[in-house]
Amino acid sequence: MRVTSTTRYARVSPSKVVDVAKRLKGLPVADALRVTEFGGCKGARLLGKVLKSAVANAEHNNKLSSDELLVEKAVVEEGPRMRRYWARSRGSASPVLKRTCHIRVVLTDGKPDGVAE
Repeated sequence: MRVTSTTRYARVSPSKVVDVAKRLKGLPVADALRVTEFGGCKGARLLGKVLKSAVANAEHNNKLSSDELLVEKAVVEEGPRMRRYWARSRGSASPVLKRTCHIRVVLTDGKPDGVAE
């Protein structure tokens, strides 16, 4: 069974989150939480929040144990960019792009979706 959790419009550049997301694929939830906890960057902290939300969804909505859950996918997509400007000399301006991203984590218990216990 698959369980997902998503955060949208996270105020961090997608390139900073993708590195941590690649490390999570295929890990058990306990190891994935450890990776995000000691990641040391804002992207790891945000990814950890989404991962904890997915675990909570699995436990509450689907009555799954967090011990048997694996990270199937951690997808980071680019969101809209906020366009701002910095003042420069002689009355000119330089554009600044403030990037956002959408983070989605998919957990699985390792069994096909159609199998009932």
